[in-house]
Amino acid sequence: MEYQIDHYFPEMGKKGHGSFEEMRPVLLSASKEYLGYYREQIKERHRAGESGEWVVKAITAMTDTLIRKLFLSITKWLDNYKHAREQLTLIAVGGYGRGELNPYSDIDLMFLHGGKDSQRIEDIAQKLLYFLWDMRLDVGYSVRTLNDCIEMSNADTTVKTAMLDGRFIIGSRLLFQAFQKTMLTQILAKRSDAFIREKLDELKKRRDKYGSSIYILEPNIKEGEGCLRDLHTAIWVAKIKYKIDDPRELIVKGVLSEEELAVYNASLSYLWRIRNEMHYLAGRKNDQLTFDTQTSLAQFFGYKDRGKVLAVEDFMRDFYLHATRVEHFSSLVITKCALREDGPLKILGYFTRRPVGEGFYVLKGELVIPDEMIIEKDPARLMKLFEYAQKHSVSLNIKVKALVRRNLDLVNDKFRRSKEVNSSFFAILRSEKGVAETLKLMHHLEFLNVFLPEFERIYCKVQHDIYHIYTVDIHSLFCVEEIVKLWRGEHREDLPLLTQLACEVDKRELLLLAVLLHDVGKGEGGGHAEKGADLSRTIARRMGLSKEDSERLDFLIRNHLLFAHIAQRRDLHDEKMIIEFARQMGKSENLKMLYLLTYADIKGVGPEVWTEWKALLLQELYEKAFQVLERGDFEFEASSERVKKVKRQVLEIIDDEYPATVVKDELKALTTRHVLSNAPPVIADHVRILLQLEEKPLVLKVSHEIDRGFSSFTICTFDTPGLFSMITGVMAANGMNILGAHILTNLNGKVLDVLQVNSPQGFVITDEARWQRVEDDMRQVLEGKTKIAALVKKRHRAAFLAEKAKPKFPTRVEIDNEVSADYTVIDIYTHDKVGLLYRITSTLSELGLYIGVSKVSTKVDQVADVFYVKDIFGQKIIDQDKLEEIRGRLLQSIDEA
Repeated sequence: MEYQIDHYFPEMGKKGHGSFEEMRPVLLSASKEYLGYYREQIKERHRAGESGEWVVKAITAMTDTLIRKLFLSITKWLDNYKHAREQLTLIAVGGYGRGELNPYSDIDLMFLHGGKDSQRIEDIAQKLLYFLWDMRLDVGYSVRTLNDCIEMSNADTTVKTAMLDGRFIIGSRLLFQAFQKTMLTQILAKRSDAFIREKLDELKKRRDKYGSSIYILEPNIKEGEGCLRDLHTAIWVAKIKYKIDDPRELIVKGVLSEEELAVYNASLSYLWRIRNEMHYLAGRKNDQLTFDTQTSLAQFFGYKDRGKVLAVEDFMRDFYLHATRVEHFSSLVITKCALREDGPLKILGYFTRRPVGEGFYVLKGELVIPDEMIIEKDPARLMKLFEYAQKHSVSLNIKVKALVRRNLDLVNDKFRRSKEVNSSFFAILRSEKGVAETLKLMHHLEFLNVFLPEFERIYCKVQHDIYHIYTVDIHSLFCVEEIVKLWRGEHREDLPLLTQLACEVDKRELLLLAVLLHDVGKGEGGGHAEKGADLSRTIARRMGLSKEDSERLDFLIRNHLLFAHIAQRRDLHDEKMIIEFARQMGKSENLKMLYLLTYADIKGVGPEVWTEWKALLLQELYEKAFQVLERGDFEFEASSERVKKVKRQVLEIIDDEYPATVVKDELKALTTRHVLSNAPPVIADHVRILLQLEEKPLVLKVSHEIDRGFSSFTICTFDTPGLFSMITGVMAANGMNILGAHILTNLNGKVLDVLQVNSPQGFVITDEARWQRVEDDMRQVLEGKTKIAALVKKRHRAAFLAEKAKPKFPTRVEIDNEVSADYTVIDIYTHDKVGLLYRITSTLSELGLYIGVSKVSTKVDQVADVFYVKDIFGQKIIDQDKLEEIRGRLLQSIDEA
């Protein structure tokens, strides 16, 4: 694009047109008009499909032209202005120096001068900078001499890095050439190894800050792994190591091939195009690929929804594929630059290599392959090199990594069916060390994708929600890591049962294979557990698994959602349901492995997803189902005998505290479910609380389970219509999160509700004043002095803040009359919002439904609430019209929230 700047600046800056201050408004107006016109032109070209590279270069050239014109106009007012220009050179540094300006990028300038007449130099700098600031441009600057450059670059790596990208704009060419010479001889030549180490350390810190995975949920396009800064770092390190100005020189020096440089240029242009659109969308500098930005970008790039696969998921999958290429490129360059040349020692290196078999050697902690032809002669060695590297605890040499990538086409069906190859793969899975690291390396080199084509279907696959932090493939690898951590005993203290079970598993390799493949069905769309299980049959045949192992692999993948579903969403006091679940397990080994897989699946989602509450529920289900399986008859002893036994034990516990007749009367009023759902000491506590109701209308008790991450909150009062709705409303009004609720209504009209409660952020609420407010509100509501709706509304107003955009999915209400013999079970899936549980429970109350059990599960912003309900006659709801009314009213109530 040609920039006709003189059209905006007719005859500006010449004597006879008034003083500089008089002409400044005209100059500023002309600058704004020029900038406004060409910015719009560039934006139109961008929206019409122009490449990221073209737009970035166009913005840079437009900025260069403006700054040159302003510099010339300002200096023309100076006496002896030619001399002033010879004393000063204007250098673009940082991103501007690289010629990489996005629409709202910072402009970094260095005013380099010869050291004389510094007052005049400062004056020119100030005049120019104020023009740029008045145009609302983000400008950073420095005023330096050559000596300043040397001193500051030695003291500050950031300064040194910025100057690496120094580019002449205007002023003294001689001074700029002196700057280049100084950079080469006095800045780049010194401490180059230290600079490279600092850059690598910087890279690690950046990854820790912005997410140490390419596949993070909302990546930062500038600083994230596999993004722009990775490319910058690679070239900075290469500039220091090889003393180059242009990346093309790396081809001449034999560091990069033409294809590798093409990947670099294409990656830059792709990331720039995304970043340009992000800036235009926000109307400001913006580098975070948030959910709403991702959706807008998918539309901009022309992606369309494909059935159940959203356009944004396809866009983000392509983004991650590009990011993977960027990470590969930057790792390649950085590794080459970090290697020290050993000179004559290279020859001696041949004699220091340690042979480890198969034509593989270990040299300086790396697996090396001197004769690369051995891979072509025997492709099975592609798998074996991973096995040998794992066995000897060494990394793969950079040339070996390149060798793997070049030979991926050797992994065909014959390779996948090879007994030798599969034996090697299972040896990797069985190993005591480096299992997760080896699988991650296979994934990184894309070997895993070709060895397991089913796994490739989930490669970089995105789920557009804020629960799944990583792509499906990375989540699966993290799940493997969680099992390995159990084997290593890392959770011996906090998860003793899971640690014990992990160590007891007969076939570790089969469990790890199930964990690795549990989500492969997600590459096929909906119903991923069944689809994944069907795929596992093919994989098992190909790998030569026995019939028993094949069936267990199928079982684990087909049922990998079942354990968590039952534990978190079903009534664990329902004996018939537990028996049915145990029947589905068939064998204790199936139950153990499914429990371990479920744990890994939850833990592998993200650090905050596994909670003490979930741990408690999963363990309870495991222990109850294991008990049934070990007994083998799938029957409990007669409930009447068990009830009598429990009541006798309760009487013994509180024998001295109350008259026996009073305790017996209270025990007689307890339902069978109440008695069989709790241990005798717990029931004894319940009786103590129930007996206090004789003296007061409301009894509250709080006990904090700090280690488990919640408080047990017991509410005892006389039954009243809509009581549970009132309780949930009071909790919502006080900013308390209900994890689960056990609702126990006795035959004498007394109600005992036991809630597990914590804060919305997941910590235990121990503030006594806050619990006192809960008690006061509860009394006010029960006595009719305060309307619960008003309390919740007040809380809603206080919590109403502009929320970050999140992916939205429609609310679902599912009703099940099969899972429970006594209740109709309502499952509600929706997005979390203030007072949601109150809104649901009040709607159920209005519909004349009695809630017996409530289980609440929140996955970041997604809520899955379950309610076991009966009608006013204590019966399940069978009538279809009534069921449809319940579903419709709930949907309406939730969507209006």
